Amino acid sequence: MFARHPGREDVDTDRCREKTISRKGDVIDVWHSGKRHDFGGNIQAVMRPDGLPIWVGPVEPGSRHDLTCAQDHALGALYAAAAQGLPTLADPGYDGAGIGIHVPFTQPADRRRLGVDIRTYNKLLGAMRALGERGFALLVGHWRVLQHITASPSASAIS
Repeated sequence: MFARHPGREDVDTDRCREKTISRKGDVIDVWHSGKRHDFGGNIQAVMRPDGLPIWVGPVEPGSRHDLTCAQDHALGALYAAAAQGLPTLADPGYDGAGIGIHVPFTQPADRRRLGVDIRTYNKLLGAMRALGERGFALLVGHWRVLQHITASPSASAIS
């Protein structure tokens, strides 16, 4: 299905109706995020240590896991950076991403308290990641502003 707009390109709207099978075996909308319980997309980004975005990937359906999206778009470059001594700090969703991707340790299943050295590592990692999370706040803020712009790009050209 294509949406027709006079004087503009056709927009494929069928991708908004794609279905997939969830891990539970249910048929779900591919753009529905179980994590957010709402429709949306998954965007991967790489931030500088000061929090400014240096790379933003394409939007993937909200039903795709962070690690799957990262494998498709970013991990190759991050592995190359790790080989040159530049580590990547990530959240627990990237557990198992591979060499050079540092994630916090998770609480053991039996609820034992983590050792002081591991708790310290998690706190330091979280403090360093907080600077990078600033970049996501910048992206979200800009996205919210862009959602309110209704001007046509062709109409905004200076004559």
